[in-house]
Amino acid sequence: MKQILFSGGIGLILSLLGTPALIKLLARHGYGQYIRDDGPKAHHSKRGTPTMGGIAFILATLVAYFATKAITGESPTASGILVLFLTVGLGLVGFLDDYIKVVKRRSLGLRAKAKLFGQSFVGLAFAVLSMQFANSRNQTPASTHLSFVNDFEWSIGPVLFVIWAYFMIAAMSNGVNLTDGLDGLATGASVMVFGAYVFIGVWQYGQTCAHMITATASCYDVRDPLDLAVVASALMGSCFGFLWWNTSPAKIFMGDTGSLALGGALAGLAICSRTELLLALLGGLFVIITLSVIIQVGSFRMTGKRVFKMAPLQHHFELKGWSEVLIVVRFWIIQGLCVAVGLGLFYAGWVAG
Repeated sequence: MKQILFSGGIGLILSLLGTPALIKLLARHGYGQYIRDDGPKAHHSKRGTPTMGGIAFILATLVAYFATKAITGESPTASGILVLFLTVGLGLVGFLDDYIKVVKRRSLGLRAKAKLFGQSFVGLAFAVLSMQFANSRNQTPASTHLSFVNDFEWSIGPVLFVIWAYFMIAAMSNGVNLTDGLDGLATGASVMVFGAYVFIGVWQYGQTCAHMITATASCYDVRDPLDLAVVASALMGSCFGFLWWNTSPAKIFMGDTGSLALGGALAGLAICSRTELLLALLGGLFVIITLSVIIQVGSFRMTGKRVFKMAPLQHHFELKGWSEVLIVVRFWIIQGLCVAVGLGLFYAGWVAG
């Protein structure tokens, strides 16, 4: 368990102390946030705030993970490395998008086809690689079985699994991206989900089938549950440190660099911990906000009418007169409830098993 404490603590300290240095660096080069004119009027005052802040917590997470391994003498695992690969890979795609927006002054950033190609390449590479690296018990980081709190008995096969994994990665990375519209909203919500995955990883490690002479229905056949908890702890600590500077009034925004990386990390943790469908509940706020966009677009195309004043959902409440801080806190409460219910179902699944 020392690994979890080390990774979370190191990530927190590095992000808390490193983010101000990044803010100064970005401000010196004029890498400020572009604010679209068709967004809420209150956001115009945020124009020029340094963006690409995701660099801070991505680097802090990487250093925290590998420093923890060096301190404890433990070796990195295939599952941990793959989740970090997905996080950094999608973060790089987001960085290119942000860089084009703020440096090249192109408001839409990376062209849609190029962005899709980047996300697809990283997501599909993760999906394929996650079915490799079997250990002595023939366990691979991911499974071709769909899962909720554990694997279902039937397999969908490798081809459908790759498609399913890519869908999860794309959905969650874009969901966090849509949620990142108010100061601290996506960061705080992500911290809660990463905290849930610390608990899940520790619990699975304690109840892993590898520790039991005879496997039971309630044991977990996950390849590297403890290391997934270490990765989740590093991400949680790094995001906590970043939140100090990202909360209202934000001194820095995470940008697509951060939002795509966080979404990828969440999807990777769910896939490798065999809690794929549970992620829809643990990350309930991201799902709700994504659905608000789908509903808005679908309604307008079919009827010519809008359901919300503006989508994503947080901007609807802004236009209704709610303050930014009020929206963020209430949405955090919703996210906290989603995590509580999700962990409750996770535990109930173990008891029932």
